[in-house]
Amino acid sequence: MAFISSGYNPDKPMENRITDIGPRYYEEFYPPVIKANKGKWDYHEILEPGVLMHVGESGDKCYTVRVGAARLMSVTLIREACEIADKYCDGYLRWTTRNNIEFMTDDEGKMKALKDDLNSRKFAGGSHKFPVGGTGAGITNIIHTQGWVHCHTPATDASGPVKAVMDEVFEHFTDHKLPAPLRISLACCLNMCGAVHCSDIGLVGIHRKPPMIDWDHIDSVCEIPLAVAACPTGAIKPAKGTMSNGEETKGVAVKDDRCMYCGNCYTMCPAMPLADFEGDGVVIMVGGKISNRISMPKFSKVVVAYIPNEPPRWPTLTKLVKQIVDVYSANARKYERLGEWAERIGWEKFFELTDIEFTQHCIDDFRDPAYYTWRQSTQFKFTNAVK
Repeated sequence: MAFISSGYNPDKPMENRITDIGPRYYEEFYPPVIKANKGKWDYHEILEPGVLMHVGESGDKCYTVRVGAARLMSVTLIREACEIADKYCDGYLRWTTRNNIEFMTDDEGKMKALKDDLNSRKFAGGSHKFPVGGTGAGITNIIHTQGWVHCHTPATDASGPVKAVMDEVFEHFTDHKLPAPLRISLACCLNMCGAVHCSDIGLVGIHRKPPMIDWDHIDSVCEIPLAVAACPTGAIKPAKGTMSNGEETKGVAVKDDRCMYCGNCYTMCPAMPLADFEGDGVVIMVGGKISNRISMPKFSKVVVAYIPNEPPRWPTLTKLVKQIVDVYSANARKYERLGEWAERIGWEKFFELTDIEFTQHCIDDFRDPAYYTWRQSTQFKFTNAVK
């Protein structure tokens, strides 16, 4: 009632608005052709790698040119992308959830000129600034987490290995030669804010050692009860220890066999660092997907249990990812996702063809009765057929 008494009209929330509190209405950012045809699209198709066309019931056409971009971008590159949008798209562009940039126009001539302009722009080293691709039966941009740039608990970098992997599989970003879309994701630790557990190929940073305890500072920089409460497995308990000068101090003890190396304790207590050069590395997971097409959604499975961090180019990691992609490309049927192919030929055959060593860490321990009783899919199956 206070808002209404001050002149606010709930039926017209934008009426007489005099402040900039909150985000602007999202429809203000629609290109005119999209705003005019919203909810009235007839069909869409991929004209070529990186170029899509949406056709409305009205006959209007919207051409989209998708280019790969980094998640962490310089202001200079963002300004250049905006200048391109001003030149060809009346100032409209969008970023996708996988860090691609999409330029949209309703003019086919502008679309072709835009594509040629984008392909001509390169960095001093010769690489593309705005590579066109990432659509259809290929590999689109890798979605990833923060890595060493921003996060405090990563077991690997994000931007570094993502750049190195995409350089290896770049040919599949710019063509449609794979049997089906292939999604690669990276999470720099097991907290997985990158949601790699349902990707065709998931790269996950892992810690393999419990947190260290800095006895010289733990009592002065940490709330001990918070550090204890932060542990999801109950591996931490209050304890006393000795500082480097011989004085006794309050701190915590870690039960190593209960620690799952998640880093929650370090979040609450900076005197419990988890990062370790020898212990940290990357796991490769394979076979996940979110789509319902052909088969139900799947979780990824561990196929390589540990790869050491090898900055700046991560040669072992990139070699194995390229190996998996190449074998899948050569052996899968059309429309068959990576996990569907592996299940059809059997996981034993998958390890044989990809020349990846099978270890005890790769065993799937998702057991009864949950496997049969939990609904895992949105695909409903009607078993009682009407006769």
